[in-house]
Amino acid sequence: MISAGKLEKSRSSAARLGRHQARMGYLFILPTMLLFAVFMIIPVGMALYLSFTNYDVLSKNDWIGLANYSRLLQDNLYWKTFVNVGFYAIVFVPFNLLISLLLAVLLNRAARGVKVLRTFYYLPTLTSAVAAATVWLWLLHPEYGMVNGILSGFGIVGPAWTSQTETAMIAIIMMTLWQSVGSNMIIYLAGLQGIPDYLYESARLDGASRFDCLRYITWPQLRPTTFLVSTMAIIGALQLFDQAFVLTQGGPANATKTPVYLIYQQGFNQLQMGYASAQAFVLAMAILVFSLISMRLNKSEEPIL
Repeated sequence: MISAGKLEKSRSSAARLGRHQARMGYLFILPTMLLFAVFMIIPVGMALYLSFTNYDVLSKNDWIGLANYSRLLQDNLYWKTFVNVGFYAIVFVPFNLLISLLLAVLLNRAARGVKVLRTFYYLPTLTSAVAAATVWLWLLHPEYGMVNGILSGFGIVGPAWTSQTETAMIAIIMMTLWQSVGSNMIIYLAGLQGIPDYLYESARLDGASRFDCLRYITWPQLRPTTFLVSTMAIIGALQLFDQAFVLTQGGPANATKTPVYLIYQQGFNQLQMGYASAQAFVLAMAILVFSLISMRLNKSEEPIL
């Protein structure tokens, strides 16, 4: 029998050990929390304060309350940028999902050269957006570009991709598709390799074709993965900047101007930091609302294995 004194001593030692482990845990995460506070919490708090001022970097820093937000309601250009990224998302997201999924299905097999092809398709993701956009400027050149050169081989006169309102956003979509399908392909590959093989074996025994397996097994099982990829793509659309800045400078006629690009212009070109901060917080709220909606949709039942 264990005496009451030994039992109490054992409990005291366990409590001290627990407190020591907790202190060490907090000590290990302290550097990360300090960096998070310095580079995230404090700047966000300062930006929130500036959104209620008329700060212009050089002199003014007067409290003006909700004047910046009232101005936003009448800023047609700001809301036009949301229409631009809305069109971008409507075209970009479905093509991104389709191409990424098809590549993942084609490369989800043990065959010679598959690993090389996976690497080849993933490489554009590692490319700087600015460098990639610079290369695409040459590819889309109306006279010397490779894209119009290929079209001319079929007797088609290619447009001035980045200079026409009808094609400028399409040019950005093509470039971002080229750069993003590789990373989403890897995510879909991970999802495909998590689907149990017995589901396909049972379906084949029942006489299901490859298309039936894709439609009734693969696609339903990849629903969480598709939610992830589509959510990331739409949030990326709301944060679009580099491609529009390098390819089109927001033109022509503001056809490719995005919310982030407009915030950059207001803050760093026109030095209206207070108004730019208000624009940034409205954009952040839009991203937050969309993320919450996506999370609610993601809480639906997981596929039954």
